[in-house]
Amino acid sequence: EGDDDWEKDAGAGGDDGDDDDWENDDWEEQEDIPDEDDEEDEIIKKRREEREKLKKLGEERERREEERRKELEAQRLAMEHERELAEEAERLAEACRQRRARFEKEALARRSPDKLRCPITVIMGHVDTGKTKLLDKIRQTNVQDGEAGGITQQIGATFFERKTLEEKTAALSEGPHASPYTLNIPGLLIIDTPGHEAFDNLRSRGSSLCDVAILVIDLMHGIEQTTRESLQMLRSKGVPFIIALNKVDRCFGWQTVADRPIRDALDAQEPATVQEVERRLAEAKLQLNELGLNVAMYWEDDAFDDDVIPMSPTSAITGEGVPDLLRLLSMLSQTRAIEKIMAHDALECTVMEVKVIEGLGTTVDAVLVNGTLREGDRIVCCTLDGPVVTQLRAVLTPPPGREMRVRAEYIHHAEITGAIGVKLTGQGLEHVVAGTPIKVIGDDDVEEVVIEEVMSDFKDVASLATDKVGVLAQASTLGALEALLKFLRHECDPPIPVSQTGIGPIFQKDVLRAGIMNTKNHPEFATILAFDVRIDPQAVQKAEEENVRIFTADIIYHLFDQFSNFMGGIHAARKEAAMNTATFPCIVKILPQHIFNNREPIILGMEVVEGTLRVGTPLVIPMVEFLPVGRVMGIENNHRQVDRIGKGQTAAVRVENPSCPQMAYGRQFDATHPLVSEISRESIDALKEFFKDEVTKEDLKLLVKLKKIFGVK
Repeated sequence: EGDDDWEKDAGAGGDDGDDDDWENDDWEEQEDIPDEDDEEDEIIKKRREEREKLKKLGEERERREEERRKELEAQRLAMEHERELAEEAERLAEACRQRRARFEKEALARRSPDKLRCPITVIMGHVDTGKTKLLDKIRQTNVQDGEAGGITQQIGATFFERKTLEEKTAALSEGPHASPYTLNIPGLLIIDTPGHEAFDNLRSRGSSLCDVAILVIDLMHGIEQTTRESLQMLRSKGVPFIIALNKVDRCFGWQTVADRPIRDALDAQEPATVQEVERRLAEAKLQLNELGLNVAMYWEDDAFDDDVIPMSPTSAITGEGVPDLLRLLSMLSQTRAIEKIMAHDALECTVMEVKVIEGLGTTVDAVLVNGTLREGDRIVCCTLDGPVVTQLRAVLTPPPGREMRVRAEYIHHAEITGAIGVKLTGQGLEHVVAGTPIKVIGDDDVEEVVIEEVMSDFKDVASLATDKVGVLAQASTLGALEALLKFLRHECDPPIPVSQTGIGPIFQKDVLRAGIMNTKNHPEFATILAFDVRIDPQAVQKAEEENVRIFTADIIYHLFDQFSNFMGGIHAARKEAAMNTATFPCIVKILPQHIFNNREPIILGMEVVEGTLRVGTPLVIPMVEFLPVGRVMGIENNHRQVDRIGKGQTAAVRVENPSCPQMAYGRQFDATHPLVSEISRESIDALKEFFKDEVTKEDLKLLVKLKKIFGVK
């Protein structure tokens, strides 16, 4: 029983032990007591989660590493593939190079004297020597009348058939001076190059192509500047040439024997005329000897010795000597130039001109020297922006005996073989550079190799680089543009800057391009110099609206004259305006014994101590806080009005000061201190720009001295 009382004992203290009563209904509301097993479970759970997280991170890293490995492998394979492709491309390219080189070598090796091409002849000489007239006489056409001022402005190429040559030289096989001759060449291609100094680029381009040359000398005037340049060029390039002593018909008493050999024509002259001809021929021969040339009339025994240059008198007007000239060209081609005119199949084609032709678009005039061109050929040309690959749409030639420059019904060719002048049409030929080669991409050729060949021959075109400020130069062809730029930059004094260039007719867009100079505060250069181009009527109207001037001429020198006159007018107007700003340096002293009027207008006797005192000079006195005395309005010396007096001279000087009419001698200033011309940075700049040629060394020294006094930087 004692054991049964424990419940009672436990409840005996019931009133005080409510908190200990385990049966109390509130026990569930008491705070849970952490279980050690639960804590262990939580730790295990966290560890498991961490392990899973680490596992996922590891898997993610392995996946990324695998992807990176695959990516690197793909890159390696791609690089290896690219390298293989590059090696294959280089192998193909090298094979192409070798194949083309081998083809050219074999083509040259197969050449034979039995198969000749037309020799390419260039006509050179000073302006107005009659080069084009000679060709006109041979062609029985009149291209010269289509050339402004009788001066050849562009390169022209004319093909003469063998039949034409035989007909023209037939007279040499008749009469007392007859000599047999066998013509082996299939024809003759003559390039008529401009003769004046301004066309040096065109002449160089022509003479680099030619096999033989004609140097035309005016029998009346002898050797002139371009004659010497042409001689130097021909000799430096080793080109065989003959000399045509033109204008023999100008000799006193000359009796015309039209189109006859020159020796037959001389037989028909009076003795006095023959004597004058011989005298002039001897003078020309002496001039050429003085230049180191060994020359002889072509009928003389030694005329065809290796070191002798044959000559023949000619008349481009009446035709005497023209048969002789053609015979000489043929003989020279078949002897001294025989190696060069042996035909071969390797393509040699050079761009002469790029020209926009209505109905055809942009065309390329080229000389096909050797090889064959076909319609549909893929060709490579050089432009200022790099190579252009295009397809030949048409291969055209003028009728035989007509020139490429003269508009005529062109003949279409499916294919054509050199040597001949051709006109080519196709896409993207607008910026092809004259003087560069044209190559054909064959079926087995690698395009990059052909491009490489073309661009390796690309000549320096830095001459086309333009200035930041300048006029817009526009010409009919790229060759003409090159000549115009050379003339404007190197022949003109002062040089005319060119900011932009163009080829072909002038349209509104060209006017807008030139108008940019107005927005750049250089309105004098909002000008188009148009050389041998057509001007669209709308462009003329647009030019008036945009205040753009268009100077146009068919002769290059007229453009310079027009622009020079325009710039001269602008310069004169600016100089007139600058006269009030520009101040010549001077120091003067007042002669106190010669005070003619001491107040407005002040008239004083003055002596120039240094420099030059001019009308319009502002005078100040630096020693009196730079007192502005006034501006010189008149100078009287020995009762004559003059505009200036120099060092040591004296004169009565009238000074006015409208801003300070109370200025008076004896009040604000006297003869104690010298008067000095007031200078500033603006006055020095105006002096430098407009009156530089009037400033002496003494003026410069005084100017440096006054700059320090006035604190001018």
